[in-house]
Order: sequence, then C-alpha cells, then structure tokens
Amino acid sequence: MEYRSSISLKHLLIDNKKCVGLQFSTNKVIQALVDSMPNVLWSQHYGMFYVINNSQNLKLIYKIFRGVAWVNGNYFFHDRKINDHKPKVKVNVDWFRKRKLKPGYKACPEEYLQKLELKKYADNTVRLYVSYFEKFINHYASQDPMNLNEIDVRNYLQKLVQEGRSNSYVNLMVNSIKFYYEIVHQMPNRFYSIERPRKEERLPVVLSHEEVMGMVKHTDNIKHRCIVSLLYSSGLRRGELLNLSVDDIDSKRMIVRVRQGKGNKDRLTVLSELLLSDLRRYYIEYRPRTYLFEGLRGSKYSSSSVVKIIASAARRAGIRKRVTPHVLRHSFATHLLESGTDIRHIQLLLGHKSTKTTEIYTHVANNLFINIKDLLS
Repeated sequence: MEYRSSISLKHLLIDNKKCVGLQFSTNKVIQALVDSMPNVLWSQHYGMFYVINNSQNLKLIYKIFRGVAWVNGNYFFHDRKINDHKPKVKVNVDWFRKRKLKPGYKACPEEYLQKLELKKYADNTVRLYVSYFEKFINHYASQDPMNLNEIDVRNYLQKLVQEGRSNSYVNLMVNSIKFYYEIVHQMPNRFYSIERPRKEERLPVVLSHEEVMGMVKHTDNIKHRCIVSLLYSSGLRRGELLNLSVDDIDSKRMIVRVRQGKGNKDRLTVLSELLLSDLRRYYIEYRPRTYLFEGLRGSKYSSSSVVKIIASAARRAGIRKRVTPHVLRHSFATHLLESGTDIRHIQLLLGHKSTKTTEIYTHVANNLFINIKDLLS
C-alpha cells in the first residue's frame, strides 16, 4: 500500500514524563485523527502534539492511522542491537567505580557504566565518554540530568565553542550526552535537533623519512627504539601498540597481528626485517611476559610514556614540529603511497573501513607535485 501522508514518532520528555511526539505536515485528515485521540496534548516548546509514552498509546497510534498514513518509527525505535558475532571484548570500567572523588563531584551514573560494558565499547571510548559526560553533568551539578532539555544542552555546547574547544571535542561531547539519553534511557533522538559543528578537514602532519630515522637514532635505549620503529614501520595506533603481546610478532610470516584495534577489529600489518633484529635484542634484555612493552610489575606500558618517548626523540632529532605517535602512523601511510603502494593495500594495513579515509594521504604525498612545473623557473 502506498501512503500519501506520514506521521513521525519522536521521543519527548515533558514535565519529567516520557512522551510520544506526533510530527506531521499540515493535513486535515491526520489532524482530525489526532484530535480524536484521548489525552492528546500540544507542546508549544516542541511544536507538536504528544501523548504519554506507554504501550496502550503506541498500539492506539498504529490502529488509528492504519490504512490512512505511514507511521514512521525510525526516529523512535532506534536501538542498535549488540552483534553477538563480534569478538569478545573485555571492557574494564571498575576503576571508574573505585575512584576517589572530590567532595561535591558528580560521578557518572551507574547505569551509564553498565550500558558501556554491555555495548562492549573500546577502553579508550569508555574513558572519553565517561570523562566528557561527567564534565556535562557537573556543569549542571544541582540538577537531575533527566530534567535537562535541549536549551540546556545548547547553552553548554555554546560555552565550549566560546572557550575555543575544537569541533572534534564538541562532537565527542554531543556523543557522550546523546549516549545517556538515547542508549541508556532508550530515548532515541531525544535531542534530534541539536546541531553539530562541521567536521574539520585538516591535513595530517607528516615527517620525512630522514626525520623519522633521526628519531630512531636519538632514542634512549633499545626499548624506546623499538617503540618508535614499530609505530612507524607498522602504522600502529598508540593503543594498538600498547595492547601487543609477544605472540603478536610473527617472525616467520613477517607480520604483526593487531588484536581488537579501532572498532574492535583484528588486522595484520607488516613487520620490518631491520626492526625484527632490534626486537630480538629487546626481548633478551627485558624479557616481557604478557605485553610486548610492559611497565612496572608486568603491567601494560602507559600511554603517557609513549607520548613522552616520541616527543623526546623528535626534539633530540632537531624536529620543530609537534610530533605524536599518530604522526608516525601518518608518515607510514604517506611514505607507502609515495613509494607506489596501492591505496587499497594501505587501507588494509591501517585498518580503515573505507579508502575514502585513506585518501587524505593523497593530499600530502610529495610525488604528486614532482611533475608540476615550477612557475618561477
């Protein structure tokens, strides 16, 4: 059956009660049917009619509009199911629960932590979501988050923009807030009209091959040398490097196995022959057990330590750019592209979902400019 009219269901919270918003274009037939519904009310704030959200009213909506208009529930029944076929991911949120908090500090609600566990979000995502959402609820420390509305969210986001926060920071804040209302409290598109800042399109910072080799040369010890070399020669993210086990280095096939990288995906990437000899020296000297790079008492090496190693090596190598672990990953991809490696292969090595993400490196690869005429010559 083809419908000429439609009515969309929206999640609304009015007077601290969950409601079903009825959004439709001007239509006399639909308006008459809405008017016939018991206990239907008008919201001046949202600009739509609404009823209390319960199973009885939902059944009534579908019954009344059956054969007359298409009831669009895409905004309403929008809860992503957990993929049971995904690899098992261990999510640790206990440390959030055991933290010592300052007096008056508002901690992330327990149901927020439970849902993050259930959804099996990556550790880094968990940390960011909890950190950002706590900033939001502590800004409104005297209010129950369920009593906040779109105006409150907009005002807070406007504050972040005025403070000079980046677009990615604001977008992540929006994600952490929407997660609470849409996933934790199952109110999809509660804040469906919140605008996001436009995505920034910045070119990646890339080092020359000589600069990278200078960094490797100016490391303190064999462990630091292996960390810098592995980040660059295998194109690893910092978190992927820290999660590596000794068994993930396959010297027979000359590959590095990345387990549960971004998006909980496993992948394979290349292992440098020159690095392999350094890794063997490192293993004999340090004897790591669980993780390839370990901290005190066999714990996972700290993320901040990797950042310091990279920054220190870059400074000693005389590099004036701000160099991070991710700059080495950018350099890996760019240098492969410049050497003629197919972009599809680079995509697989980096673990990108699409070549569209990988195409950013075509803008910084210098081989694209070699044959362009020098207009001053």
